[in-house]
Amino acid sequence: MKLGIVGLPNVGKSTLFNSLTRAGAESANYPFCTIDPNVGVVAVPDERLKLLTDMYHSAKTTPAVIEFVDIAGLVKGASKGEGLGNQFLANIREVDAVIHVVRCFEDSNVIHVDGSVDPVRDIETINLELIFSDLEILERRISKTARAARNDKAQARELQLLQKLKAHLEDGKLAITYQPEDEDEAAWMAEYNLLTAKPVIFAANVAEDDLADDGASSAYVAEVRRYAASSGSEVFIICAQIEQEIAELDEEERQMFLEDLGLKESGLEKLIKASYSLLGLLSFLTAGETETRAWTIKKGTKAPQAAGKIHSDFERGFIRAEVVNYRDLLDCGAYAVAREKGLVRLEGKDYIVQDGDVILFRFNV
Repeated sequence: MKLGIVGLPNVGKSTLFNSLTRAGAESANYPFCTIDPNVGVVAVPDERLKLLTDMYHSAKTTPAVIEFVDIAGLVKGASKGEGLGNQFLANIREVDAVIHVVRCFEDSNVIHVDGSVDPVRDIETINLELIFSDLEILERRISKTARAARNDKAQARELQLLQKLKAHLEDGKLAITYQPEDEDEAAWMAEYNLLTAKPVIFAANVAEDDLADDGASSAYVAEVRRYAASSGSEVFIICAQIEQEIAELDEEERQMFLEDLGLKESGLEKLIKASYSLLGLLSFLTAGETETRAWTIKKGTKAPQAAGKIHSDFERGFIRAEVVNYRDLLDCGAYAVAREKGLVRLEGKDYIVQDGDVILFRFNV
């Protein structure tokens, strides 16, 4: 999973990136300090992996990972060359979802580029820049497709879609709100990789005092939640400064620190839950003496395609899947015991993999 982080300057974007990835991206109280796109790969925290590793005495543990791409703060006019942000929009065209960091705290020591805190205005500023960037993509595609459309019916149909999408964006609407009329339109839209077609997770960056009640008492957070609800987006509450402090602690100290703040989980854990929910993802597990590993797939994935995540041969020569729920396996203490108790099921090609399934694939190539 690959997530791109966007936001205005000085909203806590790079501080959040640093805390999530511990990558040490430069962060300062002035616009445009993040000049190179920062990329960090983070392991998805998953207690199930540790428990299975201990049970199997696995030589290796491999978690699922998320790749974060952090770009310079965008400002009004970024798509037209203002600031440095537009140079890096291309870096997030390949991401699965966008994390939009929104400032929801007052602090006279941290300058706001527009002079005041207004979450919805800030969101709309970023959205407008993303729309402008997408319009450039569409205009180039229209120019190319228009020539071919004279003698090709499929190209003529695509040209119609491009023109409808362009009008949709020019109306101030995001591409994600456009409903494709058929599979062809959906396929073409996927090719364009439009920024405004990507699902969004809003990271409401709050003051420490607003963390304990998950932002319930913050009027700014309420605005973000209302906006997100209207666009089908996820929201998670974070204090980027606190997250950075948490990131510098070891596991035991981190848990104590979170408890002292009245928190059950870190911002990274909140973000991962929001990401998996928004993108409709789950993890299945493979376990043994050699390796215990988590694999991320879309909800609704059938067993052969899940096997293909491990190796294409597994999917091509799929015979069956031996499946046991991780909790049942741990309760039994051994795979053989789970099998004796009838908890290991033999599933065929139509089995839809569930979160927490521990699977042994049988195949023949």
